[in-house]
Order: sequence, then structure tokens, then C-alpha cells
Amino acid sequence: MSWQSPVLLSPYPEDYDLHLGGRGLLLVPSFFCWRTPVTLINPELPPVLVYPVERDPHWLGHHPGKTPACGDRAVAALLGSTRAAVLDTVGRAPATTKEIAHRLRISAPSASEHATILRGAGLIATRRSGNTVLHSLTPTGAALLDGCRPRPHR
Repeated sequence: MSWQSPVLLSPYPEDYDLHLGGRGLLLVPSFFCWRTPVTLINPELPPVLVYPVERDPHWLGHHPGKTPACGDRAVAALLGSTRAAVLDTVGRAPATTKEIAHRLRISAPSASEHATILRGAGLIATRRSGNTVLHSLTPTGAALLDGCRPRPHR
């Protein structure tokens, strides 16, 4: 979205103008809103714009600190043992490249390379803040790790 006074521009599936007429606009961030904002219009209520927010994988119930049951087997067979360890480390708690390197006792360039590949595969997300980059698990990465946990016998 962008503001070009006096207009709020927003990507929307169809060309549509919403005139507020002094009523204001309620902005609602939503985890469940995908790609583009959605307008909810009821002439008796203030106009509402629901917009997507960045999805934190921890909102989906992945709890850092839980060890994936097959982290050293199936995921390692798929990704390689070091890359699986990087994914598991980021799954326990978001980490900088330096923290990943320190926790796994690998070089910072190696940690960076593994993080780049995992990010390219959509398993981790990286956010830059100043000189620091923080890697966190994506929902896909969480699903991969969660899928490795043993299911209770029924």
C-alpha cells in the first residue's frame, strides 16, 4: 500500500474507489489475508480494509525447543546433516548467521551459505535490521520439522 495524498493506494483484484466521506477507515491486519488487501463495506459501519501481515511461523503452533524426532535421520537424509542442523537450530529460536555458526560450531560463511539455500527453498525467512540479519522458520520449514515428529499410536 502507498499513500499519495489524499489517496491510499492498495493492490486489489478489481479497480475500485472507496470514498470515505469523512467516516475514516479501519485498518485490520490479518494473518489469514493473502496477497492483497480486502475491503469490507457496510454503509452502516465504518469502511474496513483487511490487509495481510508477515506470517511468523510461531503463530502456527511450532514451539522452539522441541527437537524434531527425525532431525538427524530423514531431514538429514533429505537436506544433508549440516543443513538439517541449521534448520533445526532456526526452528528452536530465530537466530543470526553468527549465532547459527556459533551453535553448530561451523564457520560464518558456511552458516550463511546453508541459510541462503534454506531461504531459497522457502524453509526459512530472513529479515534484515541494520547490520543484523535474523533467520526464522517459515510455515513450510515448520511443517517439514513437525512432519518428522512421531505420531502417537492409536
